[in-house]
Amino acid sequence: MPWQELVHARVAVVGHVEWVDFAVVPRLPHPGEILHVPEFWAEAAGGGAVAVVQMVKLAGGARFITALAGDHLGRGTAEQLASQGVTVHAAERPGTQRRGFTYLTADGERTITVLGGRLVPHGDDPLPWEVLDAVDGVYFTGGDPAALRAARRARVIVATPRADRALHEAGVAVDVLVHSGTDAGEELDPAELDPPPRTIVTTLGEKGGRWDGEAGSGTWRAQPLPGPIVDEYGAGDSFAAGLTTGLAAGMPMAEAVVLGARCGAANMTGRGPYAGQLDLR
Repeated sequence: MPWQELVHARVAVVGHVEWVDFAVVPRLPHPGEILHVPEFWAEAAGGGAVAVVQMVKLAGGARFITALAGDHLGRGTAEQLASQGVTVHAAERPGTQRRGFTYLTADGERTITVLGGRLVPHGDDPLPWEVLDAVDGVYFTGGDPAALRAARRARVIVATPRADRALHEAGVAVDVLVHSGTDAGEELDPAELDPPPRTIVTTLGEKGGRWDGEAGSGTWRAQPLPGPIVDEYGAGDSFAAGLTTGLAAGMPMAEAVVLGARCGAANMTGRGPYAGQLDLR
């Protein structure tokens, strides 16, 4: 399937977003040290936001079902994502928008501190869950168990293990559980889930990755980077967005993981969440 055919895929993300301050530094500060940062900015980011913007760049549009605070940062988040082509459906939460602080260092690494509780959609929020009936693929990054059950209305669900409570309690099978094999924060024993995920996809960085389950089993090689590494922020969620969009478009797993890998590789060559993302528009 030509990747240009992805424009016919109807895709969405159900999950979270943070307002993130980014600081570009040569290295992490030592204890007690003061660093002077000449390059810095703030914008809406986090796993759900990164993934849905990548989907827009592949399929021409995407929906985002999420939760936002009613403060100026929550409103700014919705406005930014709308300007990036995302159709935002957000439940309003009291208090302040969840924030994050990210150091981007010269070795390409990102070091993230998250401030505040995670804001995620709930299945009983007055959100247009029915739109998912017409969606081919959903990437689920966060929500309560009822939100995951509502997301099951889509033909394909790809989920991250960071949505662990919903995965344990919803009682529905996700089609793909995608996780990093090198990130301790994404460890989850699929045997603990009932019903278990139908397929497990494991990314292994420069070693590529593997998948195993109802979709068969196999491996893929890391895709060549289209430029030098700038930073790794958002590479994993860009991979998941590419994988989800490929499956939504009807690609076999062997092709969908390569599309995901290409998205992850491209993301690393741009500064911050969005600059390097693969754009097929």
